[in-house]
Amino acid sequence: MNDLSPRPDLSVIVPVGERHANAEDLYAEYRQGVESTGLKAEFIFVIDGPHADFAAAINAIARRGEPITIVSLTKQFGEATALMAGFEQARAEVILTLPGYFQIESSGIPALVGAVGEADLVVAHRWPRVGSPLEKLRRSAFHSLLRSVTGQSLRDLGCGARAMKRGVLEEITLYGDQHRFLPILADRQGFRIREVDVPQSAKDRFKGVYQPQEYARRGLDIFTVFFLARFTKKPLRFFGMVGVTTFVIGALLVTYLVIDRLFFGHGLADRPALLLSSLLVVLGLQVFALGLLGELIIFTHARDIRDYKVDRVIHFDPEYTPLPRASDGTVLKSGAN
Repeated sequence: MNDLSPRPDLSVIVPVGERHANAEDLYAEYRQGVESTGLKAEFIFVIDGPHADFAAAINAIARRGEPITIVSLTKQFGEATALMAGFEQARAEVILTLPGYFQIESSGIPALVGAVGEADLVVAHRWPRVGSPLEKLRRSAFHSLLRSVTGQSLRDLGCGARAMKRGVLEEITLYGDQHRFLPILADRQGFRIREVDVPQSAKDRFKGVYQPQEYARRGLDIFTVFFLARFTKKPLRFFGMVGVTTFVIGALLVTYLVIDRLFFGHGLADRPALLLSSLLVVLGLQVFALGLLGELIIFTHARDIRDYKVDRVIHFDPEYTPLPRASDGTVLKSGAN
C-alpha cells in the first residue's frame, strides 16, 4: 500500500466468514450505498478462512481498478479477529463495518455514517424487522438479558453494520466473539454510543437453527461482557461478593454442626455436611483472596490505566501554552524532542 497516496474519508471493513453472499452482488450494493455518502472510500475485505470462491471473485473485482484491499487469513479465526485485521489496514478516520452477507439496505449507509459526527460509535438497528415468531422471541430474550446485566438498551447487537471513529478500535481490542458486544465495551471506555434505524435488507432471511451449545456459548459471552463492563477495574467487588457469600454459608453450616455436636450429642465422623461446610469455608477464602490479588494488580498499574474520555478542553487564558506531549499523550520533559 502506498502511504503517500491521499487518505480516504471512509474505510469500509467487510469480514467474510462461512456465511457470505455473492462477492459481485455484495460489493455492488455496498459501493452504491457508500457512494451516496459523497465520501472517498476504500474497501477492505478480510477473508476469514479458506473461501476460494469469494477470494477469486473479489480479486477479479479488485483487478478492475476498484479501491479494494484484500486480507486473507491463514485459517478461520472468527469475525472479531477479522475486524481487527481489517482495521490494521484501514487509513481513514471514520470506519464502517459491514457484514459479508446482506443485513441492511444500502440506502441506510448514509444515515449510519452521517451520525458519526454526533457519536463515537453508531450501531445499526434493522427496522422494520422481519422474522419468525421464534426468532423474535429469541432476539427479545437475548437483548433483555443483556440489558439486565449491562444496563445497555440496544436492540440489534446481531447487526454487523456499524460506523465509528477510528479511536474506538484504537482503544478496544476485540477477540473471540466480542464483536457483537463492541458497543457495550465502547460505552465502558467512555465513548458516546448511538443507535440508528436502518431498513432491513430484503435478502436478510437467515433461518438458521442454533444448537444447544450455541446458546451455552452466548450465555458465557454475556457473563464475560458483564464481568468486563462491571468489574474489570474493581475485581474485589465481584470475587469478594462471591467469596464472602460462600464463606458465610460454610461458616454457618460449621457452626450448626458444632452446636449440634456439643449440645445435642450428635457425632461428626459420619456426617458429609462437615466436609462440605469445610470446603465452602476454604473456597470462600480462596475466592476472596483472588479478588484481593486482582485489586493489588489494578492498583500497581493504575497509573497506566485511563478509563475516561475527555470530550473537550477550553482555555480562556490568552497566555496559556499547552505542555509539549508525545504522540501517546504523555508530557515531554523539558528539552525533549
